[in-house]
Amino acid sequence: MRIVFMGTPEFAVPTLKALIREGYEIAGVFTQPDRPKGRGNRLMPSPVKTVALEAGIPVFQPEKIRRDGVEDLRNLKPDLCVTAAFGQILSREILDIPPLGNINVHASLLPKHRGAAPIAYAVMGGDRTAGVTTMFMDAGIDTGDILLQESTEIGESETCGELTERLSVIGAELLIRTLRALEAGSLKRVPQNEEEMTYDPMLSKGMGVADFTADADAVRGLINGLNPWPCVSVPVGGERMKLLRAVRTDDSGEAGTVIAADPKKGLVVACGRGAVKILEIQAPGGKRMRPEDYLRGHDIPASIDLKEDRT
Repeated sequence: MRIVFMGTPEFAVPTLKALIREGYEIAGVFTQPDRPKGRGNRLMPSPVKTVALEAGIPVFQPEKIRRDGVEDLRNLKPDLCVTAAFGQILSREILDIPPLGNINVHASLLPKHRGAAPIAYAVMGGDRTAGVTTMFMDAGIDTGDILLQESTEIGESETCGELTERLSVIGAELLIRTLRALEAGSLKRVPQNEEEMTYDPMLSKGMGVADFTADADAVRGLINGLNPWPCVSVPVGGERMKLLRAVRTDDSGEAGTVIAADPKKGLVVACGRGAVKILEIQAPGGKRMRPEDYLRGHDIPASIDLKEDRT
């Protein structure tokens, strides 16, 4: 079976590596163009491109595959296309090229959490479980028939970044199981139930403002779900401090008020109902660390209000 793989970020890397490890013929890899990153704004290849080049696989980087990549894909003559967090919408013309279709590895338990940021929204929404779905792609956004699914529990303080890493491994294994079933002729297609569908928009930098008047679970979910990007930040001493990990506690106080800030108790902030204990922070220009360690050399006055004007 001749496969073309499409993917871009770290989430897609285990799936590509699994295809290579299992000996599938990979005719080519499509990934997003190199983007400027870091303080020097240097052009950097995607993680998928790096792996593909190391394996000697031809790499294609169209700005828009439906406009610039159709002929390249057609010339590769794939039997099947596999996608994992590619980052571009595939046109009907693209979808019709491989005779066996297009299988996508999507990081949610469809039909819930369609869209570009399913893992972050699962954490922010307080979901107890997350998962991966393999699906046959159609012209809609994550609307194709479900093939296989695998679920996993979300840890109380697990961040989006950590869950993404775990799901990437689960997704790679699920994709290989899906291909084995396809080859054996035992793969079943299950249409999605549209009544259970949810759709998540893209994350934006402006989302990183916590509403401490909300329930502590919502604040905890926001902090953990927006790590590693865009991160929740709060004003402390004229600068903005990132809150990177949190758990709920039964403490109480005026919403947004710091009710504990010392090396023994750590950093606890009251919410509209309950409170959150911050487990990881990052001061401007500093490293990520436990608040207990930060508070050994810095002062965050108890009783300061971290609420912000959200109008």
